[in-house]
Amino acid sequence: MFTSKDIECRSIFVINCIKERNLRVSSGELLLEEGDEHKTLTKFPFQKILALFIIGPITITTPLLEKCKKFDVALVVMKSNLRPVFFWANHAEANFLLHQKQYFFEKTDISFAREIVRNKIMNQRKTLEKTRLKSSTILEAKELCDKSLDNLGGIEDYNELMGTEGYISKNFFESYFDGFNWTVRLPRAKNDAINATLDIGYTILFNYIEVFLRLFGFDPYVGVYHRLWFKRKSLVCDIMEPFRCLIDAKVRKALNLKQIKEDDFNIVKKEYLLKFEKYSDYSALFFQDLVDYKKEIFKFVQSYYRAFMKGRADLMDLFILE
Repeated sequence: MFTSKDIECRSIFVINCIKERNLRVSSGELLLEEGDEHKTLTKFPFQKILALFIIGPITITTPLLEKCKKFDVALVVMKSNLRPVFFWANHAEANFLLHQKQYFFEKTDISFAREIVRNKIMNQRKTLEKTRLKSSTILEAKELCDKSLDNLGGIEDYNELMGTEGYISKNFFESYFDGFNWTVRLPRAKNDAINATLDIGYTILFNYIEVFLRLFGFDPYVGVYHRLWFKRKSLVCDIMEPFRCLIDAKVRKALNLKQIKEDDFNIVKKEYLLKFEKYSDYSALFFQDLVDYKKEIFKFVQSYYRAFMKGRADLMDLFILE
């Protein structure tokens, strides 16, 4: 089982292979090469790697997989559009006691789901507060967050919990992106540049969270808030909820700095699709912030693991945005 010291001493590397680049194992190190001459750009000692995120076309070799297995390195390969095509990790896949608890978890128990929603709303409120704006929409959204946090403890019905979370999120987006021609949050619809950028950020966050869940041996398909659905990694959807504010804040900051532009997208059948040459820029927007929060994410997942094994949602240490 991984510890906090492992997280501190080992790094998460993001490798952009949109250009012609190649990964090769040599003398126990991972070499990143470029061009026909195979010029070495950098070397990664496997002992220092926690996870590899590779963006773009790449050839996965047997020596690479052997080294990743030996040193417990998670490997995530994404297409140039940042959609995942391959995820490999076997850190704690034999944790059958955890799997038992997941599979036999009482679906009427919303205690863990309630804490996840509580944590998300807390961070949404903090994100609104960090704008330092006193507009009526911001003030109303903060007030709604406060009221919902006061009432969450009394919610025992799953549908009511979902309704509360959805209503708060709707008001959060309307107030947080007020002034940026915001319309409505439509996941995966890509109806405008902001929604398309949020989808990119959430996709990266999703894959990032999955790495940490697999460190402890969780079955990512079995959640406590998002219910079972064909091919949906419901637990990853659950655990990323308190951290969505990191993506929201980054998108708003990028809009203010003019780092997100309409011209960065092609519009195909009313969908905003990021131009190929912009993938590297947009992935860099989010990955660095998430790498900076690797300790906080690990501690949250570790706390969730310990609380879940004991069946005590009240033992969870929530992630509080500073």
